[in-house]
Amino acid sequence: MTTLEELGLLKMDFLGLRTLTVIQNAVKLAQKSEGIELDLSKIDYNDQAVLGMIGSGKCEGVFQLESTGMKNFMKELKPKSLEDIIAGISLYRPGPMDFIPPVYQRKNAPIRLLMTVAVRAILEPTYGCIVYQEQVMQIVRDLAGYTLGRSDLVRRAMAKKKAAVMAKERENFVYGNEEEGVPGCIANGISEQVANKIYDEMTDFAKYAFNKSHAAAYAVVSYQTAWLKYYYPVEFMAALMTSCIDNPSKVSEYILNCRQMGIRILPPDINRSTGSFSVEDGSIRYGMAAVKGIGKPVMEAIVEERERGGFIFLTQRLLSEVKRKRSE
Repeated sequence: MTTLEELGLLKMDFLGLRTLTVIQNAVKLAQKSEGIELDLSKIDYNDQAVLGMIGSGKCEGVFQLESTGMKNFMKELKPKSLEDIIAGISLYRPGPMDFIPPVYQRKNAPIRLLMTVAVRAILEPTYGCIVYQEQVMQIVRDLAGYTLGRSDLVRRAMAKKKAAVMAKERENFVYGNEEEGVPGCIANGISEQVANKIYDEMTDFAKYAFNKSHAAAYAVVSYQTAWLKYYYPVEFMAALMTSCIDNPSKVSEYILNCRQMGIRILPPDINRSTGSFSVEDGSIRYGMAAVKGIGKPVMEAIVEERERGGFIFLTQRLLSEVKRKRSE
């Protein structure tokens, strides 16, 4: 990675998220069962009912929020906006987790920051804690007059713990650098003591700071799954179980969650089931491909034969196929 950057090349990571398929399939199931077309770009992203569900810890199947630790954190944080979920995703990682108690303590009883009005405005969404790399960049721009490009250099130096660069930038941040076009905090009316204190705070927090744009993209997906679970629970859980149909323990876990939600799971039916979990009269029909010994080719043969109406022949064929697979 570093070598590529030094050569002037761009390294990019592309993530394939199973959750995006879950969302897509849940929307299709809702369209089929309810006859409506959902546009998740137009939903209310600060719906207090959905946020309340997240804050209660009922996050099974919700992207990024379904681990035991994250569910407990959401119970403590009690998110009231999408911004809170973005902060939660950024904080719940090794390192930043040390700052979790002060964040939700300040959220419930805000502490007045003894720095500057500008810093308070920048850190207000995260209750006085530097959580995002973008906050570091904004602080050096607003207080010391850094350019966008130079502020990104400070972010990189802090994130990668480059001591020499950080020491040099402290001088520039506090006192300015006329040759390089940096006014500095003192020139902007901020005392040397306060400027050094702010820089110390940035140094402590920034080594763990997270990229907000990354966290925000994840938080949107988290919220969309939570929204679907709250308003279209049957369709969402069916799509969720289909996504992990090859993982019996995970399917069992979600079936238990369905029962806790009051969703009825209908048994597999050779005349009604498809390969995936489907929605039927407000219930979820068990996916035939989730039955042990029945693979995709068998399921495709079932559907093909069923469309021709050959149910008796189909049953015999299915049983012989299952016996063959067990003998192998």
